[in-house]
Amino acid sequence: MKKKTMRKIAGGFTMVELMAVLIILGLLMAVVVRNFVGQTDKARLTTTKVNLRILHSAINQFKMDTGRFPTEDEGLTVLIEPPTDAEEEGYDPMGYLETTDLPKDGGGNDFGYEAYPESGKAFVIISYGADDEEGGEGYDADLLSTDAY
Repeated sequence: MKKKTMRKIAGGFTMVELMAVLIILGLLMAVVVRNFVGQTDKARLTTTKVNLRILHSAINQFKMDTGRFPTEDEGLTVLIEPPTDAEEEGYDPMGYLETTDLPKDGGGNDFGYEAYPESGKAFVIISYGADDEEGGEGYDADLLSTDAY
């Protein structure tokens, strides 16, 4: 009589139990994926803001050394490559960034540079957002170095 009882217990899971486990796992995966996607977008936004601050500070250091802001033709490249009149201006021969490449925004896009924009500031560095197009909302919105502080 003991053998019959043991066989019934070792029979396995029912289809209802397996379905319940699969549904629970599916719900957990949905929550994890949703939270992960949101964190990725936030991390890209944070990266963009940090790189805007770095570039903004580097431009200000360039101004202190040379007595002028970069022209729009020179753009941000002047932070890693000396301008033609570098020797007479006091340009730092090491450049103004820790790297030999210009940083990109969180989406891997290049930053824009505008001298004397409509805001009345001396310059602005622009990230055109995740879509890399002017305008937009949410994560596609433009970020300006003058707003990053």
